[in-house]
Amino acid sequence: MAEFTLYTQDNAPEESKSLMADSVAAFGMVPNLHAVMAEAPTLLKGYQVLHDLFQKTSFNAEELTVVWQTINVEHECHYCVPAHSAIAASMKVDQGIVDALVNKTPLADAKLETLRETTLAMTRDRGVISDEQIEKFFAAGYAKQQLLEIIVGLSQKVMSNYTNHLADTPVDEPFKKFAK
Repeated sequence: MAEFTLYTQDNAPEESKSLMADSVAAFGMVPNLHAVMAEAPTLLKGYQVLHDLFQKTSFNAEELTVVWQTINVEHECHYCVPAHSAIAASMKVDQGIVDALVNKTPLADAKLETLRETTLAMTRDRGVISDEQIEKFFAAGYAKQQLLEIIVGLSQKVMSNYTNHLADTPVDEPFKKFAK
């Protein structure tokens, strides 16, 4: 496995220094994911932009968590599952939702479960999902906008999950208590 550097604000490539400062402003620290991504400033910038854009979608905190964690769990991301469990806790998402997502059990809320199923189908089948799944998604109360917004979250998670697979990114101390 290739060795990746965990950059700091001091030793990051010049193009990543302001991005690292953005990470500190957003999270109070440079998450190890960002420290790895700093190697490729365009990756770090793209990830930060997609993270911000996904949070500006029409999804609420529970729905954001469903999309993020469904993808993280499906991709078996050792870093993002605990990181997004911590983020969910900070967003006051019910722990039962997070536990169900991490444990791959159906969600009690039918609408959220349909979002999970649709996100999972989109992830597994690379965007080619059945008409039946799309109709179920619409029948649950979602619209075309939300179907397309899943792609924003999926794009963000491909960037982070794949980076973490390549770099075997160490889980940050604040996230370790959320690791299973």
